[in-house]
Amino acid sequence: MTASNSPVTENFDHFRENKKIPKVIENEILKALSFYPELQKVPIDFVFKQNIKKSVMQAQPQIGTMFFRKEKWAYQINISALFKLTHTAIPIHHIPTDIMIGWIGHELGHIMDYHRRNLFGMIRFGYGYLFSTKYIRRAERVADTFAVMHGLGYYIIETKNFILNHAELPEHYKQKIARLYLSPDDIVEQVKLLETQRPVL
Repeated sequence: MTASNSPVTENFDHFRENKKIPKVIENEILKALSFYPELQKVPIDFVFKQNIKKSVMQAQPQIGTMFFRKEKWAYQINISALFKLTHTAIPIHHIPTDIMIGWIGHELGHIMDYHRRNLFGMIRFGYGYLFSTKYIRRAERVADTFAVMHGLGYYIIETKNFILNHAELPEHYKQKIARLYLSPDDIVEQVKLLETQRPVL
């Protein structure tokens, strides 16, 4: 499996609609967005943060917009400005392009999950994510599944392998990823299943 399954066009400008995107990772964000045409008109801000507790990226709704019609809901993906290793840190935009696309693709999977819920469903989601490890595990696997279903399987596998095999990442972080998220083997199986279900033209 390779990235050749990705969209053939490299002109992703129309995916900028209603988005705020940092210039330094613009190409990776637009590429990831290109796999989610349903999100083209959905407002999403991509925001660098100096410190995101226990995470590298974090997708969340903009709370003030959730009291309007669903079409007005907006979201934010927080991105740690630094990729923290055991003894040092590097700017996040220095990690490989395919890894960044996979990471953002996973966060967009969360937004797909949020956007299918109503206000009450989002309140339940927030409560479950705060207080239940089992709920976190399910939510993270749903986000991975959305990403795979949208054609990002290659990038998600690359991201998982990058994290799990990175010698300089803290062991507790790798253990969290292994415990809560789909494994690379799980994702390979999902991709194979999707390929068998595609209609033959």
